[in-house]
Amino acid sequence: MRTFLYLFIGLLISIGIYAVQFKGDTTNSGESVPSKNAIKKKFVSEDDETITLVAVGDIMMGTNYPSESYLPPKELKLMAPMMEYFKMGDIVFGNLEGTVLNSGGEVKSCNDPSKCYAFRQPEYFLDQLKEAGFNMLSIANNHVGDFGTTGRKNTVRALAERGFCFAGQTTCPTGIMTIKGLKIGFTAFAPNNGCLSLTDYTLLTNTIKELDKTCDIVIVSFHGGAEGPSATHVPKKTELFLGENRGNVTEFARKAIDAGADVILGHGPHVSRAIDQYKGKFITYSMGNFCTYGRFSLKGNAGIAPLFQLKLKRDGSFVEGKIVSIKQIGEGGPIFDKSLAALNEIKQLTLTDFPQSNANFDEEGNFFFKLK
Repeated sequence: MRTFLYLFIGLLISIGIYAVQFKGDTTNSGESVPSKNAIKKKFVSEDDETITLVAVGDIMMGTNYPSESYLPPKELKLMAPMMEYFKMGDIVFGNLEGTVLNSGGEVKSCNDPSKCYAFRQPEYFLDQLKEAGFNMLSIANNHVGDFGTTGRKNTVRALAERGFCFAGQTTCPTGIMTIKGLKIGFTAFAPNNGCLSLTDYTLLTNTIKELDKTCDIVIVSFHGGAEGPSATHVPKKTELFLGENRGNVTEFARKAIDAGADVILGHGPHVSRAIDQYKGKFITYSMGNFCTYGRFSLKGNAGIAPLFQLKLKRDGSFVEGKIVSIKQIGEGGPIFDKSLAALNEIKQLTLTDFPQSNANFDEEGNFFFKLK
């Protein structure tokens, strides 16, 4: 009898231990669900040990010049299909291609307004970007000056009022934001009037070093390189386009990292380019057209682009990333591309242009660099 009692007590203890080991959180219906520690998306920085940066290329969501017919319907939220990816970022970056101005301004010289690519984006687009999750924007590019001093000043005012971290003009060379207790410094360069010069390496070095004194992570953006469907390769030398010096983007990226930059985000060619690493820091040379409505050619490789999800250590070192492939059809606006065309193109370009980066990709777009 005593032996049976001991066996019965042992059985009860075993059941209790089993129940404790397999107990998860419960819903209001009483159904067992996995514990919170077991539910962790790969690129969401749910702990304090990493920062997730989501980065995309050119954004021009429509222009009311020379006609409001170049604007999307106001109820159309162009960024809506990408919201799930933006939510994964602690920092969400894009290049704001053009002026933010409801009306007026001094339009750049143009003989034929119907063929003039002057971008005047209404301010309500910034509200849509804010709603989508963007918090860091470059305004160093060849279209931010399309409506003169009036356009530049209003762009800066509108961004500041909405709390964006932005940079790239000589009047606002840097920006700083705080994420998870870390100070994130930001600066941006382009080969255009009123912008921090892409070819002034003394300015580049000094700007980054000043940020690095007080910031934990420094992000540098550039708008450079030749344009067009044939400009996919990085030539590792000075690039000219329509007679303009568009910089040596490989040299620029390395000098920026030598000065203390942690991430280099490139755009400008309107097509995707290779990715690279230098001293364990991430570089993308062009992120293409991400959300460009009505006035951009979206034919061929101009209509595909990456959305990068980058996981960084708290010192800015690159851990791993993912390329989400998007495409734009019709008048434009990003949607997920099931064919993964941007991933496949960037993979091939990287293996061709920067084989020494030791980039490793899987079929779903995850990647890392095998450092020696």
